[in-house]
Amino acid sequence: MTMTDPHTLTGAYALHALPDDERADFERHLSGCPSCTREVEEFEAAAARLALAASGPVRPAMREEVLHRVGSVRQLTPSTTPAERVRRSKALGAAPARWALAACVAAASVFGGTAVWQWERAQDAQQRAVQAERQASELAGVLAAPDAKSRTVKVAGGTGTVVVSARRDRAVYVSSRMPEPPKGKVYQLWFDDGGTMRNAGLMDPARASQTVLMRGAVDGASGVGLTVEPAGGSARPTTTPLTVLSLPT
Repeated sequence: MTMTDPHTLTGAYALHALPDDERADFERHLSGCPSCTREVEEFEAAAARLALAASGPVRPAMREEVLHRVGSVRQLTPSTTPAERVRRSKALGAAPARWALAACVAAASVFGGTAVWQWERAQDAQQRAVQAERQASELAGVLAAPDAKSRTVKVAGGTGTVVVSARRDRAVYVSSRMPEPPKGKVYQLWFDDGGTMRNAGLMDPARASQTVLMRGAVDGASGVGLTVEPAGGSARPTTTPLTVLSLPT
């Protein structure tokens, strides 16, 4: 099982780049970690400001530099390493030479396993960095696209804005001051394909304001719907939409 330090997932969480099960695990961590909470809020604010920013070209080498740094960052070591435990046993003289040899073999095995685990963590972090980078790039691309068009409506006491780029065939949904859904429920986005609702992703029930890259292509949809669904989402809407917002043309 690959383990990931939850403190490294704030960016992916803010950009909705985590699978549902990992998102739930991270939210449990988030409830007791003020530093991650502040970092997530900062990422969300930065994502929201992208709608007002102008995009610019990125140096071709930047992606490789970021991925190289992710893979080469030194991992924190345990406070007491297997080698230190072996040296301590030798100093106490508690075991004969054959047991010391066995301990060394065991320590080498554990140390090798630790190295593999750290390598897997680095690989996992690298994959998440690529995914988060792709999500951020796509979200920023839609918001800053020359052909981007938006439409805003009032929803459940807050506001909802959909931004669409026909050239990119993608849409972004920006919510503001949305009330928290009932316990065990979540807001779910849908593309309206001529009266048939197509899943476009979930919103974070704990955030009143957020910016979401909608799942999938616009693909000729006529509008965007928002419903209240059981946690984890539904294959089809189970409640009357809070709104069905016509896409801007």
